[in-house]
Amino acid sequence: MPKNATTLSRDATASDIARVLREDGCVIISNLAAPELMDQIFSELEPHIAATRGGDTDFLGHATRRIGALIARSPSVRSLVTDPTILNTLDIALGDHGSTFQVDLTQLIDIGPGEPGQMIHRDQWAFDHYPFQAGFEAEIATMWALTDFTEEMGATRVIVGSNLWEDNLSELDSELTSGAVMSKGSVLLYGGSLYHGGGANRSNVHRIGINIGYSLGWLRQEENQYLACPPEIARTLPEGLLRLMGYQRGTVALGYVDDVREPLDWLYDLPSVQTDYYAYRRSARSLLKRTEPYSPSSK
Repeated sequence: MPKNATTLSRDATASDIARVLREDGCVIISNLAAPELMDQIFSELEPHIAATRGGDTDFLGHATRRIGALIARSPSVRSLVTDPTILNTLDIALGDHGSTFQVDLTQLIDIGPGEPGQMIHRDQWAFDHYPFQAGFEAEIATMWALTDFTEEMGATRVIVGSNLWEDNLSELDSELTSGAVMSKGSVLLYGGSLYHGGGANRSNVHRIGINIGYSLGWLRQEENQYLACPPEIARTLPEGLLRLMGYQRGTVALGYVDDVREPLDWLYDLPSVQTDYYAYRRSARSLLKRTEPYSPSSK
């Protein structure tokens, strides 16, 4: 029998969550967000869902609708992106692989009735199938349950422990997987190295999740956040969220603009004050404190 993903309570510590994530490749945190917040997010994104059709390939799912640019389109999604439990877990889980991490993608995934199961895959294959060593996580994703996730509705399929498997496997038997069953407002965290896929929806209702991914700051984002969230909207966002979106150097020499300006200085058309990168780099703890609009004095 395949192993089920471990479920922890919303009061679990970041270190406990990161430990399970490291050992199993995935973990569920139950009821981390209020159902009312999920309802508000749905209401903000419903017009975009209604205007979107299913995918053009078997992998994307012909009865599956995918909506991106969530930071720009849904103000309420931003609290999921910056959730303290998630960011503090990422600080531990990604912190030893690089100085910063960033938002990699934001996507609502609506699996409609009759959709078959998705091909089992690893998200890190998006990095041109680069052979990351076993145990090295370049990215960690979250799948928030906007609706309940049941087996019949197509709960995400995971292979617990496959984060330590070799990287050239394909056509994996879906019998190896288990469904990440969780209630509305719960969240599944899983590493880019975990073999997983969307489940088959055998019900008559839609299974909707919010997929927010994070990757190391020295990697290219899957969803270009600078274009997905136009500058006129970005300038209204708090500094911590902007830094998380990538408006900060990913390492000492990656991500500056023109005359070695910091990305936030470019966004606000300000001259740069040269800074020590190692004093300037982001951690989750510093991010959570930066809730006001950006100003040069905050550097």
